[in-house]
Amino acid sequence: MSIEIKISKKLVSYKKAMLFLNKRVEEVKIDRNKEIIWILEHPRTYTAGVSFNKDEILDKKIEVIKTNRGGKITLHNPNQKIIYFVINLNKRKKDIRKFINCIEKSIIEFLRIYKIKAKKDKKNIGIWVKNKKIAAIGLRVSRWVAYHGCSINIANNLNQYLKIIPCGLNNKEMTSIAEEKKIKPNNYEKKLASIFVKNINNI
Repeated sequence: MSIEIKISKKLVSYKKAMLFLNKRVEEVKIDRNKEIIWILEHPRTYTAGVSFNKDEILDKKIEVIKTNRGGKITLHNPNQKIIYFVINLNKRKKDIRKFINCIEKSIIEFLRIYKIKAKKDKKNIGIWVKNKKIAAIGLRVSRWVAYHGCSINIANNLNQYLKIIPCGLNNKEMTSIAEEKKIKPNNYEKKLASIFVKNINNI
């Protein structure tokens, strides 16, 4: 199945991205447009999923955008890569767990390129390097169309996580590829997209 790949080089505001994503979801539901994987970065933005708690905001001065995705509060900022999906599970297996496994597998496979040994955690969603979180996942499903997506910390400012309890997890540190390997990867977006396309098409 053909999945459109969209790669944005400039920062995209969260609200602009959501307008695009929600429109594509409605189009995919009625077969008016292709499924999509969109790779981009946001300016510094704190977003809260449907199960967040106000106590997870440590700095009350920050603006938090409420969203309809699953999960709790998280940070998006430059040099963190966002991968948004609009994938029609009606044309694949109607299995949300299998789709999440596919995302987890794809992130782990991508990190392996940089010799980073990452793993998933049965208790805490996301991808971990030892006890530090390197990638977050937050999805929503409407009429078996899965959307929103995941984020991977590449070389972003991890100090900005200190203003929140990321993903509602106390005493859990965040990490990035740059933090783990002292490098800043470049020109990897097409490879990243190809990993996701391969694994999604195998669901």
